[in-house]
Amino acid sequence: MKYLIAGLGNIGDKYHHTRHNIGFDVVDAFVAKHSGVFANGRLADVAECRWKGKTFVVIKPTTFMNLSGKAVKYWIDKEKIPVENLLVIMDELALPLEVLRLRPGGSDAGHNGLKSIQELLGTNQYPRLRFGIGNNFPKGQQVDYVLGRWEQKEEPLVQQKIEKSVEIIESFATIGIERTMNTYNNLTFPSAG
Repeated sequence: MKYLIAGLGNIGDKYHHTRHNIGFDVVDAFVAKHSGVFANGRLADVAECRWKGKTFVVIKPTTFMNLSGKAVKYWIDKEKIPVENLLVIMDELALPLEVLRLRPGGSDAGHNGLKSIQELLGTNQYPRLRFGIGNNFPKGQQVDYVLGRWEQKEEPLVQQKIEKSVEIIESFATIGIERTMNTYNNLTFPSAG
């Protein structure tokens, strides 16, 4: 069984560890846990990990967020991975920081990375893990907030959620999306500070 795990973010130091790049941080943690190494590949940094008889092709698109679909489509086709074995990990403004949400499909909810993936795959029915980043910003400051770094008091919670996200990826591949959703979607993490 082969899985494509796509963490969404933007390349470049100025985006490193920003809220919008949480997908990169999650897949970095997953690959590190499973002793993989990222290398430059076509349209993405790519790592391959094996665990419990499953192969994970893990990508961090190098296309910038709003063209994420190019990388996802290329690697899903190249590795011949069925769309239900794709898991996209991204930041979600509509969810509070204390929440992680796994979904089998749904709308892009204005997220440019998801919009691009949906356009290129021709469907919105693909699994995604939505990492709540909250929406604690003044009117008109959304871009600054999303592209901003975590506050110090948020860091422990973010770390905890990254570790839990790694478990969710493993669970998704071993017991399937439905059971994983039942286990993890109702968790609430202690709020920051």
